[in-house]
Amino acid sequence: MTSSDLDQTYDIDLQADDAYAAAVDAGDLMRAAAQTLRMAGRRSGGLTIVITGDEEVRDLNRTYRGIDAPTDVLSFSEQESAGEDGPALALPPELAEEMGAYLGDIVIAYPYTERQAAAFANSLRSELRLLVVHGALHLLGYDHDTPQAEARMWAAQDAVLVSLGEAPQAARTYDA
Repeated sequence: MTSSDLDQTYDIDLQADDAYAAAVDAGDLMRAAAQTLRMAGRRSGGLTIVITGDEEVRDLNRTYRGIDAPTDVLSFSEQESAGEDGPALALPPELAEEMGAYLGDIVIAYPYTERQAAAFANSLRSELRLLVVHGALHLLGYDHDTPQAEARMWAAQDAVLVSLGEAPQAARTYDA
C-alpha cells in the first residue's frame, strides 16, 4: 500500500512482516509520515516504513551502528548515502529528480515497540505513530546528538504529534 490513496504529493510505502501486518494500521502510519513531511515544509518526497521483528532490527543496529542490541526505530537516509560510494551516476533528469525525492527508510521493531508502549503507558497505536514521526524527522535531517538539536527535534516531533491528536512526548527519554 502506498500513500497515493491519501495524498498525491508523497510516496509512502509501508511493508510489514506477516507476523505484524494484521496488527498495524498502515493508513494511519502513512498519514503520520505524510503529516511530518508536510509540517516540515516538504511539498513532495518518498519514504518506506518497515515493521519487522527485534532480531532483524538488532542485525541492522549491529551492522550500521555497531550496537549489538535491538532498538525501537532506525532511520536510513537516502540523502546521507548518496554519493558516498564514489562519483555520482549520470542519470536522466526525470530519474534523478525522482531519486532525489526519496528520503529513505524507517525500520521499526514491532515487539520492542509493544514493550516500550507498555513501559511508557502509551497505546501501541500512539507508540507506532511516535516512532514513524521520529524516524521521518531523522530522514529530514533532524537529530538529537546535542541539547540544541534535541530541543529542535523534540519541538518538531511534538508539533506533528499534537496535530495528529497525540500528547506531546518531549519530556520522555529515548533509546539512542
